[in-house]
Amino acid sequence: MLQTTQALVVVAPGRIGLQTVQIPPALPQEATLRVKALSLNRGEVKRALTMSAAGARPGWDVAGVVEQAAADGSGPPAGSRVVGVLSTGAWAQTIRVPVSQLAVLPAEVSFAQAATLPVAGLTALLALRKGGLLLGHKVLVDGASGGVGHFAVQIAAAAGAVVHAHVRHSGQAAALAPYCTGGVVVAPTLEAARASGPYHLVVDSIGGEALGTALSMLTPGGACVTFGISESDTCTFNSAQFFRAGGTRLHGIMMFDEIHRGEPASECLALLLRLIQQGRLVPQIAIEAPWSEAQAVAEKLMARAYAGKAVLHVD
Repeated sequence: MLQTTQALVVVAPGRIGLQTVQIPPALPQEATLRVKALSLNRGEVKRALTMSAAGARPGWDVAGVVEQAAADGSGPPAGSRVVGVLSTGAWAQTIRVPVSQLAVLPAEVSFAQAATLPVAGLTALLALRKGGLLLGHKVLVDGASGGVGHFAVQIAAAAGAVVHAHVRHSGQAAALAPYCTGGVVVAPTLEAARASGPYHLVVDSIGGEALGTALSMLTPGGACVTFGISESDTCTFNSAQFFRAGGTRLHGIMMFDEIHRGEPASECLALLLRLIQQGRLVPQIAIEAPWSEAQAVAEKLMARAYAGKAVLHVD
């Protein structure tokens, strides 16, 4: 008989709610996790509320306790506090997670802090790694007030970069300023950041005009990494400025693709957890609520009613 659990499911177009769902048997390399906290990302929430049919199982980021270790003997033992990531279906009381996508929490890290890490933290870390050694180099993060951007400026600062950030509203600058040794530019467009360039690495989550501008502000051998299209999914740029800098690169990344092709998520998550433990990475949690309030929290997230991560506690 298949095991069942409570999960957040798309119950109707534009609506998510709790339902009883079946849990498939664990594969040999999967641990069974009792979820304690989960976080919401705009991408998955937008998909759930605007593109998914009834019955869809959203969810990426979770933290909880291992109820049953993987049958093949790999991964953390039962009773371990862990953080994990799935490509879908993570918003449930009980889930199966490949051990390559789990990391054990230090005692100093809470379930809520850990739940903010997987998609936003991994995306920020993997984007920054495209720039190679960052020590002493200028790094520019646009859209820096978002979940990925806030992690990116902190991780870049921890790596010794000279960090610059761009935001569109003055109220967003204060939370970033402690990590931005190069300063925070507040302006309607990214063009205002040109005066502080050129940059060894630009991390772009906006696309459109911002991406086109970023490609013209790179040092020789510099790189731009793009992973979002909050402004537009098309871009026009000055190709002469881009190639005349010499050796410039453009990377497009998708987090799930990156962790399956390269370093396991477990190792990257362990690094991020150590940074939290050391006080060098501070998750920005804007709201914590019980998961029974998922619909209201998701709607506020889509309306950009708060900056920072939204964490739901699973009871």
